[in-house]
Amino acid sequence: MPTLLLPDEIHDEMVAYAREGAPEEVCGVLAGVRGAEEQRVETAHRAENAAESPTVRYEIGPREQLELLEAVEAAGREVVGFYHSHPRGPTEPSATDAELATWPDRSYVVVALDGSDGASVGSWRWTGEEFEEENVRVVDE
Repeated sequence: MPTLLLPDEIHDEMVAYAREGAPEEVCGVLAGVRGAEEQRVETAHRAENAAESPTVRYEIGPREQLELLEAVEAAGREVVGFYHSHPRGPTEPSATDAELATWPDRSYVVVALDGSDGASVGSWRWTGEEFEEENVRVVDE
């Protein structure tokens, strides 16, 4: 099973952003080093949720997405994947998430809030046809 290495600081930033944005979904781009079996996140870039219905889906606007991708490239990193929140859970991607996924071999991280102070983070690698669960290893950096 592929693994996503996620620094604890970035994990905590994504969870805090999800809480700030609730009840709407929040989203962003993850950058770092890509590998077939292991991907390492080095930076997370917040994005504005431009979806028409931000309480049930997310979308990064085309202009902002281009700016974020250019910033990732300028920093000498690769797009490892994307993240968004599910303010009422679960950590699994929704059918809508699968319909909108377009980056094969990238991680799609879901930050699920449980309604209290708890949060779970799950990651799924997009094959081009479906999501496959991957291990998330939160690491000290």
